[in-house]
Amino acid sequence: MSGNWMDRLEKIRKGKDRFFRESPQSPLPHRDRETFEGLNYYPLDEDYRLKLQLHEHEDKTMVTLDATGGDERSMLRWGELRFVVNGSEWKLQAYRVDPGEGRLFVPFRDATADTETYPRGRYLDLEPRVHRTPEGMWILDFNEAYNPWCAYTDGYSCVIPPRENSLDVSIRAGEKRYPHPGNH
Repeated sequence: MSGNWMDRLEKIRKGKDRFFRESPQSPLPHRDRETFEGLNYYPLDEDYRLKLQLHEHEDKTMVTLDATGGDERSMLRWGELRFVVNGSEWKLQAYRVDPGEGRLFVPFRDATADTETYPRGRYLDLEPRVHRTPEGMWILDFNEAYNPWCAYTDGYSCVIPPRENSLDVSIRAGEKRYPHPGNH
């Protein structure tokens, strides 16, 4: 395994825990911050770190994604990421909020939802400076999968991964479910 990648993720995870515990912008309710000991993650696994080609859609259509607050979010359906996990082929759609922005947003739901991870699904953000290789490939690293803020408390409205990004495979990488009573 590449130490740089593992070190980078461990540093991000520690920083996120500190933010959740100490920041006024933390999504955790104030009552939970004193006893907060950190988020729960699957162990880092290089098998869930994939180097892929982004198959850009010729016609990048604006789509409407539902959100947990009953509202909707408009995004450009930018391209498709195709990959193999546990011997089967899968695909996820990548979206952009703004066509001029390089970041790809990949909301997904997998077979761990409801039992091990947040029931509504998790997110991946692919930043070109971090996730784009010099050869033009993208790094889809499920170890970086994270819960939307609505997983921690009510009061946030978060994009619900669309049906086309539902996987019938368990992705045991990234952030696990946060155990609070309002987790729906």
